[in-house]
Amino acid sequence: MSTALAIAGVTAVLRDLLNDGLINHNISGLLGSSVTVSVQAPDRVVTGSTPEASQLNLFMYMVTPNLGWRNEGLPGRDGSGRTRLTNPPLALDLHYLLSAYSGADLHAEILLGYAMQLLHETPVLTREAIRTSLIPSPSVGNALPPALRALADSGLAEQVELIKINPATQSSEEMSKFWTATQSHLRPSAAYTASVVLIQAQRPARSALPVLTRGPRDAQGREAGIAVQPSLAASMPLLTRAQPPAGQPVAGIGDLVVLHGQSLDGADRRVTLNNEPLQVALELAVQPPLPPDRPAATTAAVSLAGQAAALPVGIYQVTLQATQPDLLNQPRRMSSNRLALALAPRITNLPQTVARAGDGSATITLQFTPELRSGQHATLVLGSNEVAPLATGATPSSLQFRIPGAAPGSYLARLRVDGIESPIVDMDLQPGDTPVFLPITVSIT
Repeated sequence: MSTALAIAGVTAVLRDLLNDGLINHNISGLLGSSVTVSVQAPDRVVTGSTPEASQLNLFMYMVTPNLGWRNEGLPGRDGSGRTRLTNPPLALDLHYLLSAYSGADLHAEILLGYAMQLLHETPVLTREAIRTSLIPSPSVGNALPPALRALADSGLAEQVELIKINPATQSSEEMSKFWTATQSHLRPSAAYTASVVLIQAQRPARSALPVLTRGPRDAQGREAGIAVQPSLAASMPLLTRAQPPAGQPVAGIGDLVVLHGQSLDGADRRVTLNNEPLQVALELAVQPPLPPDRPAATTAAVSLAGQAAALPVGIYQVTLQATQPDLLNQPRRMSSNRLALALAPRITNLPQTVARAGDGSATITLQFTPELRSGQHATLVLGSNEVAPLATGATPSSLQFRIPGAAPGSYLARLRVDGIESPIVDMDLQPGDTPVFLPITVSIT
């Protein structure tokens, strides 16, 4: 595959191709004047009031994705976003406008005719032609500008597909728009497409090892093949629900979270809580099963007690690992799918009563768990009003909030950290019960 230098490499090769063709056909002798090939924008070709020289100009005016390579996809990474899995190439088509310039009669038509014939007879840029153009001989290499010397490392000659040169059709309206946009005068021109340039980053990616055998081999060396066990039951650990205690939708430090699913039994059961943005990955042992409420095959309980320092507030991916016999009855470490579990803050010093100051304001100090991490943002929702914390007096486990002009009364309080709120509704209900608010209040007097 090519590098990002390949776009400039194609332009350089085409310029050399045109320049060599004009020399081989002795166009300078035919016209009686020198002829050059440039690769500039049309508005830069003719400047000032000097007579217009005889020259060809090859201008790359547009780059489009190649439709044939679009299904290669985008660069892929694993679930954590750290490990690169694939390096598909960036496939591009380059669009050029070949124009002829001259102040003399018929010179522009002669130049354009020879140039179009040359591109017609060279529909493919061969690898040898690319190397000859982009890799200069040692005698002239140091005399070239740095940009041209850099093109030797473009990898254009080694890419999988060769560069094809195809004529393109442009309507009179498209031509008019082009020359108007470039603020240039119309010149005899022909459009071409160079396809396809494959730009690929050479970054290390993870590749799976090849399969050695499909099952054990018998005495004749035949493979047993893939064992299939038709069943609606999961053959590997499958998590279907993470259940915090008391019917709450979020968990807190000190809670016992019960994971529900299928095929959750096995030896050395462990649960991993992972939060990529906070760079947290914690492995916890599963609590012993307590039949009949928590049979090991369908439930796994994990305690968050004592994890205030390890687990900040956030959304965690929960997975379960256990050693189970595979379909060939061989012990193997199995890993389940991922479930989302929200860990919410928990206020530890409510309810409380706060007296107003002389100016009518009220200052509330909240203590909570777990501690705030760097970059996390917390606010107090008092009743229906949101209050930002004070910068002074703040610690990782406590914040102060000042409410100016506070009205006396009792207000429900919620601590919101990065959009996750502490529980405020009693969800531990019996059939027919009506939900009520928990007594997490601040009374202002």
